[in-house]
Amino acid sequence: MTTNRTCGEALAALIEAHGVDTVFGIPGVHTLELYKGIAATGLRHVLPRHEQGAGFMADGYARASGRPGVCFLITGPGVTNAATAIGQAYSDSVPILVLSSVNATRDLGMGRGRLHEITSQEAVTRPLTAFNATAFGADEVPGLVARAFATFRAQRPRPVHIALPLDVMRMPASFEARAAAIAAPPVPDNEAIAAAAARLAKATRPVIVAGGGTIDCASELAAFVEALAAPVLLTNAAKGVIPRDHPLCAGGTLTTAPAQAMIAAADVVVAVGTELSETDSWVERLPIAGSLIRIDIDPASLQRDYPAEVAILGDAGHALAALTVALAGATRSAPPHEAVAAARAAPGIEPSPLRRKHIAVLDALRAALPDDGIVVSDMTQIAYTGGAYFPCARPRSWFHPSGFGTLGYALPAAIGAKLGAPERPVVCVAGDGGFLFTVEEIGVAVELGLPMPILLWNNDGLGQIRDDMIAKGIPEIGVSPRNPDYLALARAFGARATRPDSLAAFGQAITEALAADGPTLIEMRQDAPFLP
Repeated sequence: MTTNRTCGEALAALIEAHGVDTVFGIPGVHTLELYKGIAATGLRHVLPRHEQGAGFMADGYARASGRPGVCFLITGPGVTNAATAIGQAYSDSVPILVLSSVNATRDLGMGRGRLHEITSQEAVTRPLTAFNATAFGADEVPGLVARAFATFRAQRPRPVHIALPLDVMRMPASFEARAAAIAAPPVPDNEAIAAAAARLAKATRPVIVAGGGTIDCASELAAFVEALAAPVLLTNAAKGVIPRDHPLCAGGTLTTAPAQAMIAAADVVVAVGTELSETDSWVERLPIAGSLIRIDIDPASLQRDYPAEVAILGDAGHALAALTVALAGATRSAPPHEAVAAARAAPGIEPSPLRRKHIAVLDALRAALPDDGIVVSDMTQIAYTGGAYFPCARPRSWFHPSGFGTLGYALPAAIGAKLGAPERPVVCVAGDGGFLFTVEEIGVAVELGLPMPILLWNNDGLGQIRDDMIAKGIPEIGVSPRNPDYLALARAFGARATRPDSLAAFGQAITEALAADGPTLIEMRQDAPFLP
């Protein structure tokens, strides 16, 4: 069917039909047809100040809402500017749909010096996406969009990049704005469920490790934990899926000695929705000595690094529910509540002088932030402490750039999170070094009137790298840049700004910022005299 809309215009209506309500992007001469389409829909457009910000905002939006974040990017530099954010989303299994322009089909790969030209734009994003594709005709667009949403729902939810050549974007639309039927996630194999249940029925010291793949099946995970009467350890991506005060929750990190000792003593370990990656545990290898049961929607993760004795391919919620049913009636020993409580109460992180400062601030933040609050953190030392220490009561409450480890993530991702879950309080936690990577996005928070506290942890440099250099006897090179006046900088963008003179004042500043009509920069200096 041919309509009076161009392909670019119709694409905006097509993604709206698939449930998209927000698009992040910076318009350019190559994307005007896409923007003409936005004007004819109910889509909300958010203008970042840099395409990297667009990608991080889409990431935060997706993590908070559970729906794909969407970017509109121009050919060439728009795509390369956003590549770091796309890589972060790929690493952390975040669904982002990147829709970009690309040079006309007759120019692809020719190196003619066209505006924004890359000889192979697909090659830029290929290693950063679940799939990327170029539509060589208007009739290809609905199938590619449907494939993207199928990837988000039924596979490991990683970014997808679809490019429209300029001539294709101007073609008459040959499709209607109608959502495709998307298959449900794969259902686990009954034989694999039975094999896992048989091992678990005989286990005397089972332990569960739950990762980000469980964020949408908290009730199924809780039922399985209680049916197995086993302690559960959570990766950073799963913080809050089981509340920290649950009697079988042994902690929110794999990095601590008590957590790793519990894994070492287990006769069966169930790893569900987790890669068991280096950035989950920060050890060369977790001490898994017992049988390993892995549950994952990604077949590659079922045997990588830690080969499973029983591998269950499928949606985590379905698998956990099936295992819970299979375990019904099995005789279990008394739940190890006391041992779990002791492990949870043990000092999971070394109480160094620096971490004591972090803990004091994190305690004040936790006291001021409602239980449903979201913390979006950057690569900064206070966030490293918080990953092991900060308690969360709900899923989708702690967002950290774990795998790729990008600086500059927190501020734009926090903006996206607030737009994706406007009913939830959102706090940004950034260090002074990373904050400068994307500081310009504070203008977006001001423009949108977002009541968002921005906790800036200022140690006058790249503190972690500086400390590592000192520890290794390396001269301090490139780790102590001259900082701006952050309070003045925030105010120049139109934000509120304060530097508390006590922990009580800090807590009050968080409370006031959550009720303000725009963002508030709250600078906490590492050398503040009132910190322990």
